[in-house]
Amino acid sequence: MKENPNIKPKTKRIPNIPKKPQKGPKFNIFWVYAAIILGLIMLQFLFSTDNSKEVSYRTFETQMLLPGDVQKLVAYKHEDLVKVEVYIKKDRLNDPKYKEYISKSNFGSNNGPVVYFNAGSMDAVDSQLKESQKNIPPDQQILAEKDTRQSSFNSWFFTVIIPVLLFIGFWIFVMRRMGGGAGGGGGQIFNIGKSKATLFDKESQVNVTFNDVAGLEEAKQEVMEIVDFLKNPRKYTNLGGKIPKGALLVGSPGTGKTLLAKAVAGEAQVPFFSLSGSDFVEMFVGVGASRVRDLFKQAKDKAPCIIFIDEVDAIGRARGKNNMMGGNDERENTLNQLLVEMDGFGTDSGIIILAATNRPDVLDSALLRPGRFDRQISIDKPDLVGREQIFKVHLKPIKISAEVDAKKLSAQTPGFAGAEIANVCNEAALIAARRNKETVDMQDFQDAIDRVIGGLEKKNKIISPEEKRIVAYHEAGHAIAGWFLEHADPLVKVSIVPRGVAALGYAQYLPKEQFLYTTEQLTDGMCMTMGGRVAEDIVFGKISTGAQNDLERITKLAYAMVTIYGMSKNVGNVSFHDPQNEYNFNKPYSEKTSELIDEEVRKLIGSVYERTTQLLTEKREGLEKLAQKLIEKEILFQTDLEEILGKRPFDNRTTYDEFVNGTGDQKPAAEGLLHDGVGSAEPSSSVDPDNLGS
Repeated sequence: MKENPNIKPKTKRIPNIPKKPQKGPKFNIFWVYAAIILGLIMLQFLFSTDNSKEVSYRTFETQMLLPGDVQKLVAYKHEDLVKVEVYIKKDRLNDPKYKEYISKSNFGSNNGPVVYFNAGSMDAVDSQLKESQKNIPPDQQILAEKDTRQSSFNSWFFTVIIPVLLFIGFWIFVMRRMGGGAGGGGGQIFNIGKSKATLFDKESQVNVTFNDVAGLEEAKQEVMEIVDFLKNPRKYTNLGGKIPKGALLVGSPGTGKTLLAKAVAGEAQVPFFSLSGSDFVEMFVGVGASRVRDLFKQAKDKAPCIIFIDEVDAIGRARGKNNMMGGNDERENTLNQLLVEMDGFGTDSGIIILAATNRPDVLDSALLRPGRFDRQISIDKPDLVGREQIFKVHLKPIKISAEVDAKKLSAQTPGFAGAEIANVCNEAALIAARRNKETVDMQDFQDAIDRVIGGLEKKNKIISPEEKRIVAYHEAGHAIAGWFLEHADPLVKVSIVPRGVAALGYAQYLPKEQFLYTTEQLTDGMCMTMGGRVAEDIVFGKISTGAQNDLERITKLAYAMVTIYGMSKNVGNVSFHDPQNEYNFNKPYSEKTSELIDEEVRKLIGSVYERTTQLLTEKREGLEKLAQKLIEKEILFQTDLEEILGKRPFDNRTTYDEFVNGTGDQKPAAEGLLHDGVGSAEPSSSVDPDNLGS
């Protein structure tokens, strides 16, 4: 049947859709304040002792004073009159004549005055009482006690208004502290479970981009792909792939994890939630889990978006390691909620989590599994090329001279992280400004590197000639051992100028950048470190406390070789390395093995000492010349070492020589200090004895 075009179709009837119930008035914290004030005022009236009734003086005299029922009288100024409160003895209150005076509004309590009467003045009260008790002995007469109360209004003001105001002020202070400052929408106590994440969107865009991140090419490529996921999700989902849920940035402090996250925020053009792991931790039970729930609720409303949790190890520590808090550990509850939320939302929700930590070994294994953090991006300390790129970024705002070369600076700073390179550039600018220079030259950068590595130069530190001589021979011992041992890092600068807190001298070397170390390289490095102590023993026949830091480094390295790297024949190819504390403070070996380990360590250090003694004894003439030259000049460079000791008898070149194509005569400064001094701290080094081969 054809439809008639002249007939309009009937409109469909829209079914009745039940209206949503209207929400009531929005809750306001001031309702709580008002309820507290009213409650306090009601309690003041309920428990008030001022429930007495007025009587005439004649009634008071005949019915209470003369029969001996009065316990005490209290008189005080009340407006233009004097009010006298009458307190009746407790054993007389049961008399029927007091029934009409006693008030029950005080929950049956009768501790206050029963009645009161008025008088014209205090003198009139005294004269009336004396006249009424003229036939009573003076020691038995009852006189009125004078009170300082002025009026009922003042009394009510000081007993009600002032305490209420103080309580309200304290309440507001506590609520603001609990809520983390000024909050909106109903007071801070109800916002304590809200997320503290800072939202960066189109209105508050981050200015950092990937152009500001240098030396992290592999990590930058990984996070750039994450940004591309959010911008073009169908490019990947059309092929059946799933957008990764999270990426964990792992690296040493100062390597640029947070900077990389800021660059992601600046490039992604999507909402970016940034917060620290400690923002979830609170003294109140359940607050951390509540903040996690609120964070993901906000993220779902803003999807697609990125959540960045800095220092995630604050809440992501392995569960069950700390049993002191029992099963109700707030940190574990927060972690459990985070695990549920990360695995609870769908894979197509467009929420990606970035987290950063420099302690991945303490994180819970459930947090690291795929499905939560699908990618672990390692951000290591930059290599030569990476350091050169980082120097170029930080040199842009600095007025530098033409001789400053980022390539040379990168070769002189092995093991430096991005934060340390930024500190070197800033220190160089400050040093040049202190010297009233127009531009920052290479010498300023070398001085800045010295300061970052060794600390502030102590020009006013006075040491005795004998101590200076000991320090000179000590540092010369390091230099000789490093110069004539094939696998040791060649020392390129020796100084006896005091630096830092307690370092009386230091030696710098340029280690070759590598990741694997053989037994010969480690033992040669231990011999070089032992050179200072051996030189003191050979020259002076006695030792000093200056080798404390050297001995600490040697001992740690020796124990690592025996117990971690399996470099002892007697102990065998075993490793007792326990970064995650799985053994729970218990030794994973017997007492007999423990004695064997101690014996092997002592044997290893003893052989190093004998080998170093033999070397320095053979090179005693060079040791004397180098020490005397050091006493004279205080600072010796590689060229000075070549003049005194001759060319180094080995063909291997330093990383500086290979990268810069020089001869090492540039007076380079590098890390790898051997601090010497009582109580000196262990320096940072690209060859850290605790992390060799890791």
